[in-house]
Amino acid sequence: MRSAPPAQVELKLPGAEVEQLRARVVIEGVAPEVEGGRFPGKGSLGESVRVEADVFADGHEELRASLHWRRAGELDWTEVAMRSLPNDRWRAGFKPEQLGCYEFTVEGWVDPFATWARDLAKRVDAGQDVSQDLLIGADLVDAAAARAGGVDQKDLKAAARSLRAGPRSRKAAIAKALGPALATLMTRHGERVGGARYSRVLRVLIDPARARHGAWYEMFPRSTRADGKHGTFKDVEARLPYVAGMGFDVLYLPPIHPIGRTYRKGRDNSLEAAPDDPGSPWAIGSAEGGHKAIHPQLGTLADFRHLLATARDRFGMDVAIDIAFQTSPDHPYVKEHPEWFRKRPDGSIQYAENPPKKYQDIYPFDFGTEAWPALWAELCDVVVYWARQGVRIFRVDNPHTKPFGFWEWLISEVKREFPDAIFLAEAFTRPKIMYRLAKVGFSQSYTYFTWRTGKRELMEYFTELTTSPVRDFFRPNLWPNTPDILTEQMQRGGRPMFMSRLVLAATLGANYGIYGPAYELLVNQATPGREEYGANEKYEIKRWDLERPGTLRDFIAHVNRIRIENPALQSDRGLLFHPTDNEQLLCYSKSTEDGANLVLVVVNLDPIWTQSGFVDLRLDELEMESSQPFAVDDLVSGSRYSWQGSRNYVELNPHVMPAHIFKVVR
Repeated sequence: MRSAPPAQVELKLPGAEVEQLRARVVIEGVAPEVEGGRFPGKGSLGESVRVEADVFADGHEELRASLHWRRAGELDWTEVAMRSLPNDRWRAGFKPEQLGCYEFTVEGWVDPFATWARDLAKRVDAGQDVSQDLLIGADLVDAAAARAGGVDQKDLKAAARSLRAGPRSRKAAIAKALGPALATLMTRHGERVGGARYSRVLRVLIDPARARHGAWYEMFPRSTRADGKHGTFKDVEARLPYVAGMGFDVLYLPPIHPIGRTYRKGRDNSLEAAPDDPGSPWAIGSAEGGHKAIHPQLGTLADFRHLLATARDRFGMDVAIDIAFQTSPDHPYVKEHPEWFRKRPDGSIQYAENPPKKYQDIYPFDFGTEAWPALWAELCDVVVYWARQGVRIFRVDNPHTKPFGFWEWLISEVKREFPDAIFLAEAFTRPKIMYRLAKVGFSQSYTYFTWRTGKRELMEYFTELTTSPVRDFFRPNLWPNTPDILTEQMQRGGRPMFMSRLVLAATLGANYGIYGPAYELLVNQATPGREEYGANEKYEIKRWDLERPGTLRDFIAHVNRIRIENPALQSDRGLLFHPTDNEQLLCYSKSTEDGANLVLVVVNLDPIWTQSGFVDLRLDELEMESSQPFAVDDLVSGSRYSWQGSRNYVELNPHVMPAHIFKVVR
């Protein structure tokens, strides 16, 4: 009795879902991917965007994976083969040539020809008969020829004939089958079986190279005259050779706008201001104007534009300005738009507070106002106004006190007209808030480096910033000091601490900055019991003696020159910590992606005592042979040392030089 044929089973699924079930390849763990593609990752001109993904499938067949990328708005994709790494990880990259947003995704598939070639090689090595295998390969090549055209089709047909040529040409057929020419053709035209494409198209935002690396110098323009009188933009221009001579490429100016008089703060933040006290530049706005005006004593808009052009054209330096979205009680907004501010029960406007601190000279905006669309539009126009004057870098004061959505909208709007704009978030706040600000669009961010002093906490913090998913969206900018912050270690550590913290900031991060001239002049006078400068420049005009003996000016210039000459120090990638047997010695290296430039840094964290010990280099990860000697050139002292193996001795007297910055000569 004949059995009945099996019943036909119909899958009750849409066609797309059937295809997903039939796909054999799995793609996951794609990086950079920020919150499932909700936000773009960060890249910059001059560096490759590195994409990685986990790509695997059932069975033991050979896989292939490719990266597909394009500039946002373009129709065609560029495909790049991905390289297989251990543990089913794959990697490829692309190098954008324009600013703006780029899209990418990943595809993976089973490669029948590569699988066949792999097994053929094994059978040949085992001395087995491969006549049938060659015929199977010929069928695969014929199928590829049908998909190809032109010269490729001709070459593929010839290869198929070679594989079918028979025993007399067996040796030549095997050589053809396993040769690189046929492999290349089959990679281009071979069948892609059981393939899958990642479910999301991801984005990366390409910023200018200055977003990736730069050395910032902050100074108050009103403190640039030798006689102690109120400085001008012309005085700032006269200071440019001094700043550029130290190797800084970003000059950051605190707010340059008119300063209010109502509740103006006196020296050291006192409530009573003397008639000649200049007030805090962050108390923005007076009868002379607001956020789109310039303080009359600094000069005119033409003077400011001239400063920008001189800095850029003569010194290759960008000028960054402060964006502080708050007002003094005298700001024109207070009368013109009282609905933008929060009222107290007595009808007065709520001034800024950070209990127990009170800032009666500053009114915060009420971002919860029903008139928020007009407020948002005006504040965005403030940034656009200064961008149209030539400013491209904005240091944003306390962005964490404004809505995340506001910044996401404002930064995207500004970048629509000025894709080269850079935004630095001054947000010393909780990590998740700092990270969210980076995700919504801030190009760079202040960090906790200022308070990370011990070896273990420095290693843990920078490992998080450079090896976790945080690195895909967060660019650190390291500041040993600011006008608001003079840490206890800086107050007590003296010259060795100022030097070691500068080396740490300049080499751990591709972006760093100092508040000067306080830094190079080793100013460590603090408000008693506080991590703040005494006689704070925020509330008075300073007369700086730039030629004072003992200045760190030459040392800073030397360190910045090292940064300029070593590409490894111009990226946050490639940071690797190395063990030492002394807790006061911190050792780390930075290298370019191709390994051509390798810098090794050893810092004595103790500002008082000489520290010595052995460093244990992770030579395998540096792709160096333990049996081969190598030289290290100390770029600070000019000395050369011969090292061999992973374990080498160092000794650092902090009063002579608290750090080695070695260039490794392979």
